[in-house]
Amino acid sequence: MVRIALGQINTTVGDLDGNVDTMSAWAARATEAGADLICFPELAITGYPPEDLVLRRTFVDDNLEALEELARRSAGGCAVITGFVDRSDAGIHNAAALLHGGAIEARYHKVKLPNYGVFDEKRYFVPGLAGCTVRVASSDLGISVCEDAWAPGPPFDDYARSHVPLVLNINGSPYHRHKIAERLDICRDRARQTGAWIVYVNAIGGQDELVFDGGSMVVSPQGELAHRAAMFEEDLLVVDLQRLEGGRWSAAAEGEARRWPEGPEEVYGALVVGMGDYVRKNGFTEVLVGLSGGIDSALTAALASDGLGGEAVRAMTMPSPYSSAESVEDAMEVARRLGIRIDEVRIDEVFKSYLSALEDPFRDTTEGVAEENLQARIRGNLLMALSNKFGAMVLATGNKSEYAVGYSTLYGDMAGGFAPIKDVPKTLVYELVEWRNAQGGAPLIPQRVIDKPPSAELRPNQKDTDTLPSYEVLDPIIEAYVEEDRSPEDIVAAGFHRDLVDRVVSWIDGAEYKRRQAPPGVKITPKAFGRDRRMPITNRYRRPPR
Repeated sequence: MVRIALGQINTTVGDLDGNVDTMSAWAARATEAGADLICFPELAITGYPPEDLVLRRTFVDDNLEALEELARRSAGGCAVITGFVDRSDAGIHNAAALLHGGAIEARYHKVKLPNYGVFDEKRYFVPGLAGCTVRVASSDLGISVCEDAWAPGPPFDDYARSHVPLVLNINGSPYHRHKIAERLDICRDRARQTGAWIVYVNAIGGQDELVFDGGSMVVSPQGELAHRAAMFEEDLLVVDLQRLEGGRWSAAAEGEARRWPEGPEEVYGALVVGMGDYVRKNGFTEVLVGLSGGIDSALTAALASDGLGGEAVRAMTMPSPYSSAESVEDAMEVARRLGIRIDEVRIDEVFKSYLSALEDPFRDTTEGVAEENLQARIRGNLLMALSNKFGAMVLATGNKSEYAVGYSTLYGDMAGGFAPIKDVPKTLVYELVEWRNAQGGAPLIPQRVIDKPPSAELRPNQKDTDTLPSYEVLDPIIEAYVEEDRSPEDIVAAGFHRDLVDRVVSWIDGAEYKRRQAPPGVKITPKAFGRDRRMPITNRYRRPPR
C-alpha cells in the first residue's frame, strides 16, 4: 500500500521563501497523517506562471536553492514531489523533483510544453525527453507535469509499456468555465491508456488574470473518478492506494467526500478567489468601488465583500445631473445590505466647471459623447483621488459585453487597478446576482437593481439599448466572434442578421485600443481579452478567414 497526500496549495509567484514555508508545513501535516508521499503543484517553488522571471539567471539559481532548502526541511518526514525550474546543458526546464531524506532523489523534465491560449512555455523552457519512474513505499510511480497528460504520447506511453501502476500529474491548470469536465476526461483517457491510477494535483489561488481552482483528483484505471479535493480552496486529500490479489488496486480517502460547485456557483467562486488574491498578493488591504445603482457595480461590490470582508470595502456614489433618484437610493441600499461604507459625492458642479472651461473649444458643436464621457472621467478622477488618499485599490466595474464592443470610457469607468467582472458577459452577470441572492438570508442586491433597464445615465432617459442590441442578442455574437473565432459569415448562418453582425464585429475590432489599456481581470471564459486574445491594435484586416 502507498498513502499519497495531494497538497492543493496557494503559492505566490516569486515568493520562494513563502512557498517553501507553505510546502514544509503541509509536508509535516501529511507526515502526521501517515502519508508516504505528498505531491505539490507544478512550479510550486516559484509560483505559476513565473513568466520572464525565468529569464533571470539569479531567479533560477535562487529557485534551485529553495528546492534544496525544502529537501532539508522535509528530511525527517514523508517524501515530497514538487514543481520547480531546473537547468541542464540543454537549457531551462519546467521540472518536478522527488525529495526524500533531505536529498533530491529524482528530477523529471516536462515533455510537452503548451504554447497556446494563456500558455507560452516554449518561450522559456526546453522539453524533456523521457519519463521518470520512482519508487515510494514499495510502489512504482510515474511522474508527469500538466500538459504531458493532455495528449497521448510520451511520457504516458512509456508508463503504459512499463505497466507503472500509478502516475502522478502535477498541475498549474487555470480555470475557465467547464474546465473541470475537460480535466476529468483527460485523466480518464490517460488512465485507460496506461492501465494506471492517475493522481492529479492542481494549484489553487489567483495570479494576475488567472485563477487556479484546485479540483485535484484520483482516477482509477477504468476511468472512474475515485476521489476529489475541493475547488477554490486549499485542501489536503489523503488517499490509500492498495494492491489487491490478482494485481488489482483499491483506493480509499480520509475524510468526507468533497463537492464540486457547478454553474453560477462555480464562476462566483472563481471571481472571489481571483479578485481576493490579486488584492492581497499585491499588498492592498482595502478596495474602493464606484456604486452607480446598477447591477454591474452591485455585483462587483458583493464579490469584494465576500472575498475581503465588508470592513475592507468602501464605496462612493457620484450622481450627475442625469442620475435618477432611484439609482442613488439603490446604491445606498446595496451598501447597507453589504455592510460597507459609502460616501455620496455629487459631480454636478464639477461637471459644470469642465463645461465652462471647454466653452470656447466646444462652441458651435452638438452636445454628445464628449459631454457624456466627461462625467465618467470625473468619476474616475474622484475614485483615484480616494485611492491615493486612503490606499484602497479601485475596482473597475465593467463587464465583458461592454469591453468587447467599446461601450466603456477610457480613464472613466475603465479606471482602476483590477476589473473583477471584465470577462463576465452581461447575461452571466444577471445569473451570478440571482445565484448570490439565493444563498440564504435577505438578498444582498435589491430586486429593483436587477429589474431596471441597463443605463449609463450620462444623458436624459438613456438606455444601453439606445446604442446596443439587447444583451441576450449581443452576448452570443460576442461569444462566437471572440471566444470561438467564428467568421461573420458563420455567425450570420447561425441565424443572426447580417447588418447587426457586421456592426458588432466592427465595434469589437475597433475597441482593441481601449481594451489594451484596461486593468486586468479574472479569466472565467475559454478566451478572455488580454492573455488569451492578443490582437494587434493597428490592424486593417477586416476579412476573417473562412
